[in-house]
Amino acid sequence: MKIIYKNNNLEKILIGICAIASTVVMASFVLLFGFDEPMMAREILYLVQVLLLFVFIAEKIIRFFNVESKPQYWKGNWYEMVLLLLLAVFVLGVGKLFDVEDRYHFLHVAVGAYLVFQVVVKVCRTTVDMAATGHNPTRTLIISFIVLISCGAGILMLPKATNGESLSIVDALFTSTSAACVTGLTVKDTGADFTLMGQTVILTLIQLGGLGMVVFGAILALLLRQAFNIRESVAMQDLLSTNTLGKISHTIAFIFLGTVVIEGTGALLLFGMWDSVPGRVDGIYEQWFYSIFHSISAFCNAGFGLFSDNLTSYQHNWRVFVGICPLIVLGGLGFGVLYNIFDVSVDRLKKFYGRIYGRYDCGTKAIPRRLSLQSKIVISVSAILIIAGTVLITLSEHYAGDGSSKSGGVLGALFQSVSARTAGFNIVNISALSESSKVVLILLMLVGGSPGSTAGGIKTVTLAVIVISTIAVLRRRSEVEIFKRSIRTVVIGRAITITLLFMVVFFTGVFVLNITEHGKGFTMLDIMFETASALGTVGLSTGITGSLTTAGKVVIILVMFIGRLGPLTLLASLTFNVKPAKYSYPEEAVIVG
Repeated sequence: MKIIYKNNNLEKILIGICAIASTVVMASFVLLFGFDEPMMAREILYLVQVLLLFVFIAEKIIRFFNVESKPQYWKGNWYEMVLLLLLAVFVLGVGKLFDVEDRYHFLHVAVGAYLVFQVVVKVCRTTVDMAATGHNPTRTLIISFIVLISCGAGILMLPKATNGESLSIVDALFTSTSAACVTGLTVKDTGADFTLMGQTVILTLIQLGGLGMVVFGAILALLLRQAFNIRESVAMQDLLSTNTLGKISHTIAFIFLGTVVIEGTGALLLFGMWDSVPGRVDGIYEQWFYSIFHSISAFCNAGFGLFSDNLTSYQHNWRVFVGICPLIVLGGLGFGVLYNIFDVSVDRLKKFYGRIYGRYDCGTKAIPRRLSLQSKIVISVSAILIIAGTVLITLSEHYAGDGSSKSGGVLGALFQSVSARTAGFNIVNISALSESSKVVLILLMLVGGSPGSTAGGIKTVTLAVIVISTIAVLRRRSEVEIFKRSIRTVVIGRAITITLLFMVVFFTGVFVLNITEHGKGFTMLDIMFETASALGTVGLSTGITGSLTTAGKVVIILVMFIGRLGPLTLLASLTFNVKPAKYSYPEEAVIVG
């Protein structure tokens, strides 16, 4: 919602003051909770936070008198008044309405919660506003990831985030990038080397990185019932690949509700799994945290686990296959496909119950909801890749490996085929697999998930377009067709470009890693596997990640970042202002092949 102010210069000053105040808020919490002992006296930090509270209140009062339309301001900031009323009730009700032992601690918690909410709202709204400036929205996406990774790395370097020594800046950047880019490669043991605070930071990075800061900002705006203006809707349409502006709010609402329902259901399914290995997870609260952590990590296709052996100790537990696997698949399908499946399912159910209760007119002219071409391609290719991966890994381990003891049999092959689609969990020792199985996993990792999902890779639709284009050439067809629909030439060109750029980044990463890791004793297959895992944002590894040199870690960080955003997105942000040529040269035949 665009609110018009009388004095724009005053509004710019307020924006700057709020940015400084938000920075000081974050710094105060870091000084309070990031170290074994606060770096400053608690009383001083509490006083600073109270002063910041008055700064935010004064900012709202000034904006209220500076706004052109008071009703519009009330409509767009109704939640601010609710929060202030709640804060007043807490402050004035201590000792009267609330019987607490430590009055000052209670007041500090209330003020701190208000300040945190203020900072979160302002950061999220800023990302949406930046995306709606009319400039390249992909640059906002890139900047948001850089800021998220930088903030995450800074927090992970705090003494309270780790057990033992603090992380080095490279290890902190590596972990933060891996979490924000939902990769899962680790140089430290997530369960052993990080405290609850550090694990919570990693989990937050996974969730924000999986959804994207801009999308998360849009979700928060909808929760606060703030309507999007035209520019914001267009920006979100571009980022979410939605066909019509009218579906933006529905799509964002579905993303939020779908994420909560799927991850919540996943956590419930995983809750009883940890008891199958006695002594690993103690207490109901720890069980819930482990369930929520692995559910979010699976749905966001991150692959972070809280055990040093990932999920290998649970390879015979049925919840791995009915909990983790569906979460990975759903996260890799993409929200657009999930929305389409949900829409079609609801339409079919309405008609089914309508026929039963006699409320459905068979002669109605309403057009039935159908699966889009995108959904058909995504579902078909995903199923083919999972089945083909399972078969190939099973055959590879049977004929080229040491049998099913290391691969986990058919179920183990199925899990790794699903997980290689950018999830990164493993229930078998990857380094013990045969070389042919590793090659299959590399191919699966490079393909990845589907467009608009939390997964990486060149994407399933890209692979489908490349394959059917090849088939069309072999059949001497003038048009590329699939499911009785034609694919536009520009889409074919985009698919070829994405694939070519991915291959360039992949082989460049392999080449540079061979130089930086010279003398380490790593095989070429290990380096290719690590690079493919980073580029596809998968997280599977043959065990060389922790032994990489500093230069090698930096290379993997860059590859993970490129893999999450996509090389085409990065190039598009650099060439956004390039104007297309208004002329064309005469054609001349060339011979290829």
